[in-house]
Amino acid sequence: MKGALLVGGTSSDAGKSLVVAGLCRLFVRQGIRVAPFKAQNMSNNSVVTLDGGEIGRAQALQAYACGLAPSTRFNPVLLKPGSDRRSHVVVRGRPAGDVGARDYHRRRSDLAAIVAGELSSLRNDFDVVICEGAGSVAEINLRATDIANMGLAQAAGMPVLLVTDIDRGGSLAHLFGTTAVLDADDQRLIAGYVINKFRGDPSILAPGLHRLRELTGRTTLGVLPFRSDLWIDAEDSLAVPVGRRVGPPDAGSAGDVSARLTVAAVRLPRVSNTTDVEALACEPGVDVTWVDDPGSVLAADLAVLPGTRATVSDLGWLRERGIDGALAARARRGLPVLGICGGFQMLGTRIDDPVESRLGPVDGLGLLDVEFAFDDHKILRQVTGTAAGHSIGGYEIHHGRVASSGVPGWITDAVHGEEGAVRGPVRGTHWHGLMAADEFRRDFLRTVADEAGKRAFTVATDTVVDRIRTAQVDLIADLLEAHLDMTALATIVERGPDPDLPVIAHRLS
Repeated sequence: MKGALLVGGTSSDAGKSLVVAGLCRLFVRQGIRVAPFKAQNMSNNSVVTLDGGEIGRAQALQAYACGLAPSTRFNPVLLKPGSDRRSHVVVRGRPAGDVGARDYHRRRSDLAAIVAGELSSLRNDFDVVICEGAGSVAEINLRATDIANMGLAQAAGMPVLLVTDIDRGGSLAHLFGTTAVLDADDQRLIAGYVINKFRGDPSILAPGLHRLRELTGRTTLGVLPFRSDLWIDAEDSLAVPVGRRVGPPDAGSAGDVSARLTVAAVRLPRVSNTTDVEALACEPGVDVTWVDDPGSVLAADLAVLPGTRATVSDLGWLRERGIDGALAARARRGLPVLGICGGFQMLGTRIDDPVESRLGPVDGLGLLDVEFAFDDHKILRQVTGTAAGHSIGGYEIHHGRVASSGVPGWITDAVHGEEGAVRGPVRGTHWHGLMAADEFRRDFLRTVADEAGKRAFTVATDTVVDRIRTAQVDLIADLLEAHLDMTALATIVERGPDPDLPVIAHRLS
């Protein structure tokens, strides 16, 4: 097999990322050399590649599904929103400044050339490239400058598989409407549909799918069932709403409350790398929930301040919500608090940030005797080290540096020495991915249980995060194999765009 495919969506969080990951895994099982690609990703969830570049978390998962190491080739343009109007731009894994929407679109031709070059290179090196679109393919207001959806498909001559989330309702209208608003040339690239997250008997959909084919001339290649056990490596911010419990469907199941740990993960406005708390949620008996109120923060056994793309701004939000007081109360009572990256910086005494917020020095929460200073040069690196006698690993993505510290470090970086900080039950680190180190995580949870007074909690000794991630990727592939017409899909990939596909015409009367 030789070819390429763009998996587009009728909206954000329609399931594009998982469908791409599943297709990659399926093709690998068939002995096909396959690579993922997303021309432009807008996400604050990212990872660091082996060569110190930065790409979206979803492309790292898709590479994992292919049996490949993460590479900047798979995501040449990454946008990391720092506010409602400006985003940090990462090109080929390297920082390329901050831009607003109008500034970004002026750079479109340069970025389009980079995207085209990377995709062409991948198509030369692999049998199949499965591309993921961005948001909805029907952002017709942006079509003239589009490099991620129909613009990419046209430039590269790729057919498009359109995915919709039926769990939100209106999916048949979404598929028809998304196709219909495209111009004729773009419509002819839409090769078929996939309905995601269907609950119940799929035969109920049959009349609707028949009518959809009559209206569009296109087949629905599959109806994927809703699976609540697909939860790890969520990338889109829509997947982390306040009040949502993170983890498998049996998380928070009935049992001895005294034997369970509750974790309050603060849902910051510009939260990043939400996957850090997923490793905690992999543990049986650990209930992780996204929260935004002081009561929930104070009541939990462990409070986590995750990373953020806007440390100073989100610190102000945290104070407006009264969460600063709840965190201070936890520290006074000896209850554990964990800060990761931007969350670590918030826990310090002072933040001098002329880079992201440009507000100058501001007071931190003062729970760790650490001062931070931001630098234009962004630290991007994979790291290894030790903590509590265990080998650990992770990655760093941050502008902030420790300028001074009056407290011991928490872990030891194999290259840079002491890292992070700890004072009593309050701990902080710049390392992402730390909690995926299984033995270290188990020891940490034992300590949390002791500090929180949960003597009945017993940590599982057989939870392996990497094994859980592998099982999730395999489950996605299994679902696609069972519910998607893979023969028809293979034909679409090999044949490419079909110029004879009908066009939905518009006429007002």
